[in-house]
Amino acid sequence: MAFSSRTIVLSTMLLTAAASPSWAQNSTSANPGTGSAGRSEQQFMVDNDLAMSDMTRAMLVKPTGDVDHDFAAMMIPHHQGAIDMARAELKYVHNEDLRRLAQNIIAQQQHEISIMRRATGEASQASDKPLPPSRPKPDAANRPTAMNAMHMK
Repeated sequence: MAFSSRTIVLSTMLLTAAASPSWAQNSTSANPGTGSAGRSEQQFMVDNDLAMSDMTRAMLVKPTGDVDHDFAAMMIPHHQGAIDMARAELKYVHNEDLRRLAQNIIAQQQHEISIMRRATGEASQASDKPLPPSRPKPDAANRPTAMNAMHMK
């Protein structure tokens, strides 16, 4: 039985979406905590699911016969999905390493989207601009960092 590349791509995307942690129902996700952490987790999962569904829908492009154009047409929404998921992480992140990683994902994916748009003759969009400089969380502003510790010696 022969499968078209479109059938394989669609099947892969559906399997990926179905395997998403937010789709998995277990006792923890079915009954998240009642405090602000539970609400943050719920909102993060809503934001993440929305990013995943938008990405999956946007990746369903009709082949044009131009491999380069079709590649970019599928990869741009894939990269935008990564940006949207990283932005969701930035809204609720507690871990500074993951904050920096999410910021780097956004900057790198925006850069790659710009490259793909230029390569296919599409105009860049305002959303392709890099993030503003990182600011520490307000409660982290007075905590000593490794860099501050080095300067205190």
